[in-house]
Amino acid sequence: MGIGRIGKHLLGHRWRVRKDFPPNVMAAIERAIRAGEATHAGQIVFAVEGALDGRPLFRDQPARERALDIFAHLRVWDTTHNNGVLIYLLLADRDVEIVADRGIHVRTDAAVWEKICAAMEAEFRQGRFEAGAVTGVEAVSRELARHFPKQGANPNELPDAPVVI
Repeated sequence: MGIGRIGKHLLGHRWRVRKDFPPNVMAAIERAIRAGEATHAGQIVFAVEGALDGRPLFRDQPARERALDIFAHLRVWDTTHNNGVLIYLLLADRDVEIVADRGIHVRTDAAVWEKICAAMEAEFRQGRFEAGAVTGVEAVSRELARHFPKQGANPNELPDAPVVI
């Protein structure tokens, strides 16, 4: 575990999330999720965590492992068709991870998710948080629409509002 990473995480908590993701940006993400879910039968959750603290930080938990924990904690896996997708941002590391439930995971190549993550991370490095998040949500929605097109009523099984961890 590097001292640089510890420093970034100790200095980059919720105030950073509020600065980079103010209410208008959170509302734009929620609108993008709602619009996307109108085109497919999947469920998208966007979660942002300012920084790790406590045990995850001192264990040097990688963002991917943390995203899996958050996926379970938020019960993204608990959808009727196993087609929930978590977009997780660990802001202190500017690391985006996408975790797809088994229903979509078996139908989508990991390279697709990695490409979406890389595009979002590039936007975030430029300070374009709204553009990066909305573009990512739209890309995930396109992938879900390919594999889980909307058919009839689509119950909203997971909240559309972004989650701050």
